[in-house]
Amino acid sequence: MTLRLGIDVGGTNTDAVILDEKNNVLAKAKSPTTPDVMTGILNSLEKVLNESGVDPGEIKYAMLGTTHATNAIVERKNLAEIAIIRIGKPATLAITPLTGWPEDLREKLGKHVYIVQGGHEYDGREIAPLDEGELKKIADELKDTNIEAIAISSVFSPVNSEHEEKAAEILRGALGDSVAITLSHEIGSIGLLERENAAILNAAVTKVMKNAVRGFENALEEKGVYAKLYITQNDGTLMSADYAVKYPVLTIASGPTNSLRGAAFLSNEKNAIVVDVGGTTSDIGILVNGFPRESAVAVEIGGVRTNFRMPDLISIGLGGGSIVRIVGDGARVGPESVGYRIVEEALVFGGNTLTATDIAVAAGRYKLGDVSRVQHLDKSLVEKAIAKIDAIVEDAIDRIKTSPEPTPVILVGGGSILLSNKIKGASKVIRPQNFDVANAIGAAIAQVSGEVDRVYSLEQLGREKAIEDAKKKAIEEAIKAGADPETVEIVNFEEIPLAYLPGNATRIRVKAAGYLKA
Repeated sequence: MTLRLGIDVGGTNTDAVILDEKNNVLAKAKSPTTPDVMTGILNSLEKVLNESGVDPGEIKYAMLGTTHATNAIVERKNLAEIAIIRIGKPATLAITPLTGWPEDLREKLGKHVYIVQGGHEYDGREIAPLDEGELKKIADELKDTNIEAIAISSVFSPVNSEHEEKAAEILRGALGDSVAITLSHEIGSIGLLERENAAILNAAVTKVMKNAVRGFENALEEKGVYAKLYITQNDGTLMSADYAVKYPVLTIASGPTNSLRGAAFLSNEKNAIVVDVGGTTSDIGILVNGFPRESAVAVEIGGVRTNFRMPDLISIGLGGGSIVRIVGDGARVGPESVGYRIVEEALVFGGNTLTATDIAVAAGRYKLGDVSRVQHLDKSLVEKAIAKIDAIVEDAIDRIKTSPEPTPVILVGGGSILLSNKIKGASKVIRPQNFDVANAIGAAIAQVSGEVDRVYSLEQLGREKAIEDAKKKAIEEAIKAGADPETVEIVNFEEIPLAYLPGNATRIRVKAAGYLKA
């Protein structure tokens, strides 16, 4: 058999599944997510292997959705020593790199910041020649530091990446391959400051992801699993381990995305709203053609404004471990939560804390634990708490919808037992089999993708050639990320005329996806 292992790290639990070649679930397991992340992954791996009883050698693919990069940025821990190089003098001197960043993060990452001459216009014409002499001086200076990664950004590099690539060539020649180099045109889209921010964050977490990948590979080998490793991205697809080490920032928000992809697979619904309820929070997102809808606005990560792709999500402080309190004549649910301690602290599990799970059991929505321990709860309190839970979710669904028309709603995540099978504004409510591990299933069944987002001057190139070039590059990116060339196809295409730029400028976004290369 050819088996797949899927593991996804959530805020409360780390879930794992093993699927057969027909994507049937052979085993599933949950373990509390640990502060160091890796221990929780190891515990889930051991549990799912023991439950399945399969030969570990039959597992050919392992997919991991991890919060390593997110945690490093939010907690300001284990970040690499980096240098920041902007190519844009004299045009970009008015606003320096790291402007608007939180003070603590700016102090950590802003020790080596440079702006050199160069950059391009929106149509690819050179603003000024690249100052290669200055770059060589910077490289010599960095030799005497502990630099582990470099972020390079250039004006309009998504249109013409020549200066970024030349700068990387010079720095790599002087500093060697041990220093990770991030090029902003490979991460973000048009908009220098946000794209530069994304590149800086990516460079800062390359060390974290490298260690995470190495740790996961060692854990698999220790259990006799010699599978090819893939990491989940935040667009619902996979990338090879090497690709993930190069672009770790693309893993941010991959957990909710895995749940959306798992929901699409388990329900056979391609266009729907997904409510993923965990132990502490719930994420609500929208499926479009089976993939998460992307956010159309700039997204903040750890207090930093960026413009690289992110799923369009609403997160609310509601989960299975949410603490319930009486407030006046009503009830308050969350945002405080017992989290993974729910199995010790919730009433139905023998604890002394009233949680949302206890309310759901008392209301008859789900049978779990010792039902007798919640039978004493005041009926009025239960009704008020249930009404509050429903109102919180229905309000979030209403906020993320783009149409008043009723839409299918898919409930996933272990905490989705809180919710009713009747939700206002839903054309139907689906709670599929294995809903509790949809995130790990989403990781295990994911495809591999490549994406291009750049501005073309149609006066110079012509519309057909511009579209052809963008599609070709997206397919190449998917293949580089590990997709089988025979299965790659275009799954999303977007063309946006930019009326404020001359030359009949058009922004073209293309995503290609394919199945894993055997």
